Amino acid sequence: MSLRTLLIVLGDQLDDAVPDRLELDRERDAIWMAEVAEEIEYVPSHKRRIAVFLAAMRHFRDRRRSGGWTVHYHALTPDPAEDRGSSFRDLLVSDLDELSPERIVAVLPGDWRVRTMLKELSAEREQAGAPAVELVEDDHFLCSVRDFRSWADGRKRFLLEDFYRFMRKRDGVLMEGGDPVGGDWNFDADNRESFGKDGPDDLPPIPRFEPDHTTGDVLDLVASRWPDHPGSLDGFAEAVTLEHARAALDDFIEHRLPRFGTYQDALWTGTDFLFHSRLSVVLNLKLLDPRDAIAAAEDAYHRGHAPINAVEGFVRQILGWREYVRGIYWTFMPEYAERNALDCDEAADVPTFFWDGDTEMACVRDAMRNVLTHGYAHHIQRLMVLGLFAQLAGVHPYRFHEWHMAMYLDAVDWVSLPNTLGMSQFGDGGLVGTKPYCASGAYISRQGNHCDACRYHPRASDDEDACPFTALYWDFLARHEDRLEDNRRMGFQYRNVERRRERGTLEPARRRAAEILKTLAEGGRV
Repeated sequence: MSLRTLLIVLGDQLDDAVPDRLELDRERDAIWMAEVAEEIEYVPSHKRRIAVFLAAMRHFRDRRRSGGWTVHYHALTPDPAEDRGSSFRDLLVSDLDELSPERIVAVLPGDWRVRTMLKELSAEREQAGAPAVELVEDDHFLCSVRDFRSWADGRKRFLLEDFYRFMRKRDGVLMEGGDPVGGDWNFDADNRESFGKDGPDDLPPIPRFEPDHTTGDVLDLVASRWPDHPGSLDGFAEAVTLEHARAALDDFIEHRLPRFGTYQDALWTGTDFLFHSRLSVVLNLKLLDPRDAIAAAEDAYHRGHAPINAVEGFVRQILGWREYVRGIYWTFMPEYAERNALDCDEAADVPTFFWDGDTEMACVRDAMRNVLTHGYAHHIQRLMVLGLFAQLAGVHPYRFHEWHMAMYLDAVDWVSLPNTLGMSQFGDGGLVGTKPYCASGAYISRQGNHCDACRYHPRASDDEDACPFTALYWDFLARHEDRLEDNRRMGFQYRNVERRRERGTLEPARRRAAEILKTLAEGGRV
């Protein structure tokens, strides 16, 4: 029997519902998947990130095969010479010639680069009289690209809060009739507590999913083939199956959601996860449906298990932010990736300690320990420690995005680029965030205890013991004054710049910043 439909499944599309949604038949249709070295090596991916993707893909393959599906699968080997090919496109073309499907279908990729490749291949095949590659909408998401563009059409601003309220109303999430549950749309003001001098207590453990034989094979492969890539595989117990993903959601709802909101922005030395969910990985691999996560959080509120500030904050991350950044990505790409609103030097890459964690800044060192060990950092470590330092130091926004893509388990281009280039680095000039998320060491000091054991002083700005964040903060504001001083949300900061200028303390801080930037440019450490 000839092959009717070949479904191309990418490494971040492990959604079991897709064949049913496309009305595929296991007797007449098949699935095609490939592990490809170029997708792993075009940025030097964290070992744990490689392992998560490959293990999840192989479990998906085995699950479909056990259900009677034919899965044409290319697996990488310890010896690159034994690979059938290193290019996704070449492997696909070769198999299409051999399998000759009547129809080829792929869900919209999460990466503009991959979509472009598939569209170019499709055009070539169509010109040659062969079946084209049909790209279909990814129904995993709650807001289609078309719906987002309809919402955005005619708007002068694209604020998350506006989109979030639109989605809440449209989908009836945390709503009572036409009003938001709890009386407010946003409880962010209740979600900024620090732990106080005693730190967090009774932190619940993160669930562990011990590697089975399939995952063990992947770990051996990664250790053998990419020994020099950053990060560690020690203690690997990540969620890589549907069952793992559901268990991770249930564990978060039961043990961490009730305090997630209150301490969402808190920092504390040596605490890797605090009350954060760590569900972004299984959501972005499509092992967990966002509708299930939202429903579970809503249920926790209605049965009195979690307060509204925690539930609303969690729902906003999924229904609001996650859907919003995807819409931004597909609406403004490919031009979006070229944005560099602060005119950062094209060659300005992340500091060396973003790869090995070797720095005297306690907050950065602790965040990098988390990244190197787990391929993870919670959102304040990402945005207000690592992202903040990169922004203040003038790292090119796309270089920061490339680093993010290499180091985080949950990084896929559609979610990483607006978060890094836009939200974190202000590279899009205010499309995603209306002001740069810039702050001095004093902010980090207020949010946790890292400054207590750091050689640098968070409020000092002009001597050898001055916190690099603080010196660079004043320099950042001064060097971008022409661009940012008229931003209505930065009036307070620029009034402080003027006070420093009048007191004669701005230039000493800028001289200290220049020393730090020179050290970084020479590959040194601070």
